[in-house]
Amino acid sequence: MSAGAPAHDVARILGGGPLGGRVRVPGDKSISHRALIFAALAEGTSEIAGLSRGDDVVRTATAMAALGAAVDARHWDHVVVDGGTSRLREAERPIDVGNSGTGLRLLAGVASRFPFLTVLLGDESIHRRPMGRIVAPLRQMGATIDGRDDGRLAPLVVRGGRLEGIDFTPPVPSAQVKSAVLLAGLAASGSTTVREKFATRRHTEEMLDLAGAPAEVAEQGGYHVVRVQGGSALAPFSLEVPGDPSQAAFLVVAALVVPGSEVVVEQVYVGPGRAGFVDVLLRMGADIEIVRRDATTADLVVRHSALRATEVRGAEVPDCIDEIPVLAVAACFAEGTTVFADAAELRVKESDRIATTTSELRRIGGDVEATEDGMVVRGGGLDPRGTVRSHGDHRIAMALAVAGLAGGPGSTLDVDGFAAVETSWPGFLDTVASLR
Repeated sequence: MSAGAPAHDVARILGGGPLGGRVRVPGDKSISHRALIFAALAEGTSEIAGLSRGDDVVRTATAMAALGAAVDARHWDHVVVDGGTSRLREAERPIDVGNSGTGLRLLAGVASRFPFLTVLLGDESIHRRPMGRIVAPLRQMGATIDGRDDGRLAPLVVRGGRLEGIDFTPPVPSAQVKSAVLLAGLAASGSTTVREKFATRRHTEEMLDLAGAPAEVAEQGGYHVVRVQGGSALAPFSLEVPGDPSQAAFLVVAALVVPGSEVVVEQVYVGPGRAGFVDVLLRMGADIEIVRRDATTADLVVRHSALRATEVRGAEVPDCIDEIPVLAVAACFAEGTTVFADAAELRVKESDRIATTTSELRRIGGDVEATEDGMVVRGGGLDPRGTVRSHGDHRIAMALAVAGLAGGPGSTLDVDGFAAVETSWPGFLDTVASLR
């Protein structure tokens, strides 16, 4: 048995034998958020299969229902949404996104489209995360947004309507910022353009295409440029959400670092901007076979491998930013010194992931040093025994669980705060247990 159910928010992870089998990971969280939002805005009935079951996505479904969309989620495997902008109305109470930064930022873009008042709030973590990056462009478009520290921090109070299109270059490329601006831009006068120094995840562009309002996408003057036309109506759609690559990364790294393992992770999204962690691991010598199902999904066949160090920096960082904590676990088992740089965005996630990854891996024998914008990891293995903490961060919790799986027979690692995984993968421990 590789893991036990959390007791008092502590998961006990047991080291031992190899991992083996075929598994599917939850539906992609980023796509799930967008699918629900686009379905609520589309004029008609949309059907969505395979949504993420995490609390973050459930809260987005609840939010769109509170705003007036008819969301039938009685069978979460097949959610039906009757949408349309004429249906949407002022929510009766504040919308609580819980721990979802994606949810809050995208919903701010949606709320900016409408003249009614929308209040967006979340948990303690959300109220520490930077919101000025979305508030500034949405205010520039004409939305009225108030919040703590002049809108830099949630809760946010949004009243929109009568928006003007803008030409906006985010100081730091962000798929969430891009998406919020484009969602608002669909209801603005004229065109709205977002220019990124390098391309971020393209799920919003893919959803626009699926809903019949394709964005103009081009590479111009060293920028990735995305443009939408105001007044574009969205059409209803049917979608099966593919597996989440950020979740697949935990199982992939586990198979790589646990001797004798061979795991197949099925139907994973590998489209633009999301398969960066696979490229990093292949560069480290990982035995990963990518078996394509179609242009954007694949099965990943992963076998235990001897890894070597690498450097992760620059334009490739956005494509693997969420996977860096578990890539740091892989780096602990690699020969040589691995460097993660240009990843300061990690400091404003659910936790300061540079600090939390560094401190917790050092607790279990990792030679890890934090830098201002990343980490330096010297290989040599881990001794996953005792107790570590998730710091309320789902990705830290699962990365530490992967470290625990790599312990030898008889090793035990307790991960305190493991309930954080409910935001994205409630069944993580059950999936891991199925592989042993």
